[in-house]
Amino acid sequence: MEPRILLGKYQLGRLLGRGGFAKVFLAQSLIDGTNVAIKVINKSSIMNTTMEPRIIGEVSAMHRLNHPNIIRIHEVMATKTKIHLVMEYAEGGELFSKLSHHGRFSEPVARRYFQQLVSALHFCHTNGITHRDIKPQNLLLDCQGNLKISDFGLSALPEQLNKDGLLHTACGTPAYTAPEVIGFGGYDGTKSDAWSCGIILFEFLAGYLPFDDSNIVVMYCKIYRREFVYPSWFSEAVRSVISRLLDPNPDTRMSIEELMEVDWFKNSIDQTMLPRYDHQDCNYFIKYSSKANATQVMNAFDIISMSSGLDLSALFEGGN
Repeated sequence: MEPRILLGKYQLGRLLGRGGFAKVFLAQSLIDGTNVAIKVINKSSIMNTTMEPRIIGEVSAMHRLNHPNIIRIHEVMATKTKIHLVMEYAEGGELFSKLSHHGRFSEPVARRYFQQLVSALHFCHTNGITHRDIKPQNLLLDCQGNLKISDFGLSALPEQLNKDGLLHTACGTPAYTAPEVIGFGGYDGTKSDAWSCGIILFEFLAGYLPFDDSNIVVMYCKIYRREFVYPSWFSEAVRSVISRLLDPNPDTRMSIEELMEVDWFKNSIDQTMLPRYDHQDCNYFIKYSSKANATQVMNAFDIISMSSGLDLSALFEGGN
């Protein structure tokens, strides 16, 4: 059982979700009464596993991103046994649930969500970060129905690029992952995110995936051949956008920057989505305390600078 009062700062509420290594709780700040989501991670379940670098990557990426359509991380705390990620609470839940409920979205509704998704991804790319796992389950909604990108566990930071300027780790969710990601060569993360946007837009409007097969090999054969059928209600403008995004060749695939110049995308766009951002305005609170009490926050984190990122190595040192 989690303590009802966490580290003297948050009152834990109901369980929002759980995974193999973490639980997410709704919580209320005892300082200002705001609602937050707290991901509680058992250190013993992730130390020396593939999840360890994912947690480090998630915190490092979210630390650098301040955008209205990206879930913000407010505070990172740790005890001897657990890590606590205090994040913005998306009251509207998963966009996937809303899509499942409605079956599919109308073109204006789909375009609004799509514009917010692309705006957030463009901001990520401008800051050298690629998400690499864009799918409806990782798109949340706030209380006003605005889209929020979450789960940066598979994101790539600039320092992860090889000398060739490309990424080489195959990752993501197969139905949403660009074909070049599963190949043996490197790939441009921004172009792979653009592919995922094409899949998302199709699913928003159709209610199902363009490429879907229980046999992954068969599915990727369809992807390489671009073997899918547009529903009759897709407009010509939408078909053109999706066709240019779902290009198996990343060299000729439409980029996020090119997408944002397409008339269909710019139609009725909410310009408030595209303000000038200053990520120096972000406030991150890293707490320190003595090693004597296991219920206190230990000195696990050290923000070096925005350019060099976070040194989170002490997160996983169980002896402190």
